[in-house]
Amino acid sequence: MNINFIAMGKIKEAWYRDACAEYLKRMGAFAQAKVFEPAPVDLPKEPSDAQIRKALEQEAARISECIRPGSYTVAMCIEGKTMSSEKLSEALAELGSRGISTVNFVVGSSFGLSEQFKKTADLRMSMSPMTFPHSLARVMLYEQVYRAFSIINNSKYHK
Repeated sequence: MNINFIAMGKIKEAWYRDACAEYLKRMGAFAQAKVFEPAPVDLPKEPSDAQIRKALEQEAARISECIRPGSYTVAMCIEGKTMSSEKLSEALAELGSRGISTVNFVVGSSFGLSEQFKKTADLRMSMSPMTFPHSLARVMLYEQVYRAFSIINNSKYHK
C-alpha cells in the first residue's frame, strides 16, 4: 500500500523531523510512505475570516495537486471521527482488501482545511478533541499509521 502524508508546510524543529523520519523508516517495512509539504498561503498577522477562507481554498488546490485520482483521502480535522489504533488498522486493512492502493492523510495549515476540501474527503478523522502543535500532530499521525500496520502484520510493536 502507498501512504501519502500531505501536510501544509515544513516541520521547523529538528526533533520533530527526526521523529517523523524514524516512523517513516519503520513504516517502510509495511508500506511505501511519501511526504508532500505544499507551502501554506501567507496571511497577515490578524487575517479576516474572508482572507482565511480564501487562503484555505488556495491551500486546498495545492493539496489536490498531490492527490491522485482513485486514491482514498483522509482529512485530519478536529471535528472528524476519532478511532482507536485497532480501528485504524482495521480501516487500512479493509481499504487494501477493496483494492485501494493509495491512502492520503491530509493535515492542513494552522487554520485547518477548507470546508469544501473536507466535504470531498473520503473520511474526516481526528486525533483527539484536544489541540496539538502542527508538528507534534504530524509525529502522532505517522506513529499511529505505523502502529496500524504493525497491528495488521502482527508485529510486537503494538501491545
